[in-house]
Amino acid sequence: MLDMLGATQKQLLKELLKNKAGMTVDELSVPLSITRNAVRQHVAALLNDGLVIKAQTRASGGRPEQLYALSEQGHECFPRHYVWFAQLLVESVEREVGVDGMVERLEKMGTQVGTELLAQHPGLSDPVKRIEKLSTLMEQLGYDAHPAADGKGDAIEAHNCVFHTLAQRNPHVCRFDLALLGTFTGSTVEHQQCMAKGDQMCRFHFKEKDGAA
Repeated sequence: MLDMLGATQKQLLKELLKNKAGMTVDELSVPLSITRNAVRQHVAALLNDGLVIKAQTRASGGRPEQLYALSEQGHECFPRHYVWFAQLLVESVEREVGVDGMVERLEKMGTQVGTELLAQHPGLSDPVKRIEKLSTLMEQLGYDAHPAADGKGDAIEAHNCVFHTLAQRNPHVCRFDLALLGTFTGSTVEHQQCMAKGDQMCRFHFKEKDGAA
């Protein structure tokens, strides 16, 4: 996102990054070497894009001064090495408990999250309804997910893997997803296609568990 902005707006965001409490239009105009009106125009654009927010006002002896600060989205414009840190955690746990222990922990985590999500949506007894709701939740989490186009209501296709780089290095990370999806839907999940393995999407097929009524 930062690369899509002009030089002045990039610098404005960097100034706000250094000043967490926020800055006024006057304060921003000094390091940017532009007029107050120009600052207002850039701030208005960044407010509209959700990268900047209006922070608190500050007493000035006269009219309170409005401070502007980075939004959460604005902070995300700057590099954050989540994958690197996640990889360190995965490697640390794997060294401690081995691959089998790692898989067990991932499945327990997925089961726990699936149980918590299901508790937030009581009354979803119909398997198809659960899959529809799960697709919506996955979309909200960034999976770019939707029910499979065949219309059978027993599969979800996702075009964005939120763990993609991590899963490529550690394929067992997918066990978290499978445990979560299976717990929420009360079904057995077949991971028919996987982006971490080179497929164009992740396709999850849900079947009734053996022995289920």
